[in-house]
Amino acid sequence: MSGTQEQRAERVGIDELLERVRAGYERIGPEEAAAAAADGALLVDIRYAALREADGLIPGALVVERNELEWRLDPQGSHRAPEAVSHDLRVVVICNEGYASSLAVDSLRQLGLHRATDLVGGFQAWRSAGLPVAR
Repeated sequence: MSGTQEQRAERVGIDELLERVRAGYERIGPEEAAAAAADGALLVDIRYAALREADGLIPGALVVERNELEWRLDPQGSHRAPEAVSHDLRVVVICNEGYASSLAVDSLRQLGLHRATDLVGGFQAWRSAGLPVAR
């Protein structure tokens, strides 16, 4: 196969990419995410500022915008957040609707955060479930 044919064979659309990524771990729902947080999991809100300002915050969630996520959560990183203490840390990534968070989880798992997962339906599912939201 030529180089061009190999490149074509490796191309996938975003839907297929999400399917592949999500097949590698178990996603959780809002109630399970709340229970995980109560058991010590770190909820990480990767939504951008305008969404947080419009819709509010999940109390206790660490806010890390998506473009900083790997640097802030890598336990070996020089720019890590104080909460990023171990590769065994249970992390639940939350975006607005549960799409960008799946790609973020894939990246965190590549860094060795093997217990990282995301919230199905994102912040909107959390809020719809009647779970706490702070303004």
